[in-house]
Amino acid sequence: MAGGGTGGHIFPAVAIAQRLQQEDPDLEILFIGARGKMEMERVPQAGFRIEGLDIAGFNRSSLIKNIGLPFKLVRSWMQVRRIFRDFQPDAAVGVGGYSSFPVLKYAQQKGIPTFIHESNSFAGKANIMLGRAAARIYVAVDGMEKFFPADRIRVTGNPVRQAISSASLRREDAIRHFGLDPSWPVVLSVGGSLGAQSINEAIEEGLHRMLAEGLQLIWQTGKRYQMKNTGREMGSAHVQSVWVAPFISEMEKAYAAADIIVSRAGAMAISEITVMGKPAIFVPYPFAAEDHQGANARKMVEKKAGWLIADKDAREHLVTAVLALSAAPEEQAEIRRNAAALAIRDADTVVAKDILKTLEERNRLS
Repeated sequence: MAGGGTGGHIFPAVAIAQRLQQEDPDLEILFIGARGKMEMERVPQAGFRIEGLDIAGFNRSSLIKNIGLPFKLVRSWMQVRRIFRDFQPDAAVGVGGYSSFPVLKYAQQKGIPTFIHESNSFAGKANIMLGRAAARIYVAVDGMEKFFPADRIRVTGNPVRQAISSASLRREDAIRHFGLDPSWPVVLSVGGSLGAQSINEAIEEGLHRMLAEGLQLIWQTGKRYQMKNTGREMGSAHVQSVWVAPFISEMEKAYAAADIIVSRAGAMAISEITVMGKPAIFVPYPFAAEDHQGANARKMVEKKAGWLIADKDAREHLVTAVLALSAAPEEQAEIRRNAAALAIRDADTVVAKDILKTLEERNRLS
């Protein structure tokens, strides 16, 4: 299993790996990631072994930082050769991220079957190149023939972590896990594993308004965000109404606790929110390729399964929207129903079974 960099790559890979092991308990799985990236921590937490490559992407903001890039690429290629020699894989699955390309490219050169999962509606360049020789490409949405060979595409949706897709947590228990009061509504604010500047700034500036209206907050800031005035904004009377951390490790509890979610509109975030059937306000990342996050959010709005606030408008309008939605229980109920109707709960099973079936057929033919 190769790839990572963000939760949008790591969590589908973990979901597929978990289902593969359930389908075949004798299967041995090894993850390959990029050293210094979040997969090196999150994958072992999920119970899988991982090897790290010394690899990085092209830095567009500072050309001087790319001086060592050719050496890292050569070194990572040698590391992949060593890993393949030691592990002797029968297949390689890529989900996107720095490590995905050298691993799947090497596998393809060695005649080892490769499988790709593309979670977004706009495929990454690495996946497009790898897709030409992949045995199968699993995609989240229709219309991906413009990126991949049509005969190898399978529309499966996005695999959601089993901790989320199989969650049966009581709201009250989940809220108490965060030290909050089950008798008051809870807003969950997440901006992806790295955080979202616009969401964080809007929440911080409007925190006093939310607390004054009796809302509680579970707030994942991401590692990059440094809060400025939160301590003063909360005041001693409201400290118990906010749970804040750079990362939420037990996301299923955060979803179960939430009455309203504020989130980016990445494919995996939307998949998880629909599986949980939660009302959400989406703030799409404006620089995503082909504005695919904006497209994701607009589809949710069209289906009355969420609200949308543009990134540029977040500081002025996001908290106002949160307050408006919290005061509209009928609107929340409609969004819950419509979001839940869009949920795909078995993508991990479909992908895992298809991988194993494809390998069995290849072994039979050989």
